[in-house]
Amino acid sequence: MRKKIVVANWKMNNTQDEAIHLVTAIISKINNLTLKEVEVVIAPSYLYIKDVIELTKGNLNITVAAQNCSEHLKGAYTGEVSSIMLHSIGVKYVIVGHSERRAYQNENNLLLKQKIDLILSNHLLPIYCCGESLEERNSDEHFSVVENQLNEALFHLPMELMKKLVIAYEPVWAIGTGVTATVNQTQEMHQFIRNVISKKYNSSIADSISVLYGGSCNSTNASELFACEDVDGGLVGGVSLAANDFVKIVESFID
Repeated sequence: MRKKIVVANWKMNNTQDEAIHLVTAIISKINNLTLKEVEVVIAPSYLYIKDVIELTKGNLNITVAAQNCSEHLKGAYTGEVSSIMLHSIGVKYVIVGHSERRAYQNENNLLLKQKIDLILSNHLLPIYCCGESLEERNSDEHFSVVENQLNEALFHLPMELMKKLVIAYEPVWAIGTGVTATVNQTQEMHQFIRNVISKKYNSSIADSISVLYGGSCNSTNASELFACEDVDGGLVGGVSLAANDFVKIVESFID
């Protein structure tokens, strides 16, 4: 059975006090739920990762992610943070290839391939983001764009490493816009991603990988999106900055 995962991507938000208050509120609410197969992942800014790790220590339902890492292991790269550093403080996941980094930092698939290799070699788990722009969808290029993102960044991996990944489909046209992909669009792309992986590897690998939805997921639409056969959770942005709204998304997995 694939793991159900809900990720809180705080992006560049929160002071230290706000971060501590938010994660404390999330912990309190999560502890009141009966979660069996659902993992809650919190991705704060680098500055607060250690605080969040300390606050969540011993909580079996909550783990911590970094929002990014360097494509280098160490060296003269001022301002960068490496995967080995993140592993040393207890981080479990690293978000790789978020559409904002692709757009604002010009990250491409080959650079992301380097990051993924270092993340895996340093015993961390990548959450790999892929997705198309509005122009690409309107031009009926969305499937080829996503397939290329998977092929160039991931398909060099052997099977035993590939199955360690989490994939997040984020239609760029639905991030921070309030627009959400329809249930049919969401299921169609998640199924397509799984089929592409199956063709490269096998159906067992494809069926074992958690594929998350990352486009304006909120407490209103989460239940409908998560009911899709191939959707295993969400990569949640702005809504994750409010404890009540974020935990309602988590609750969507509870019958």
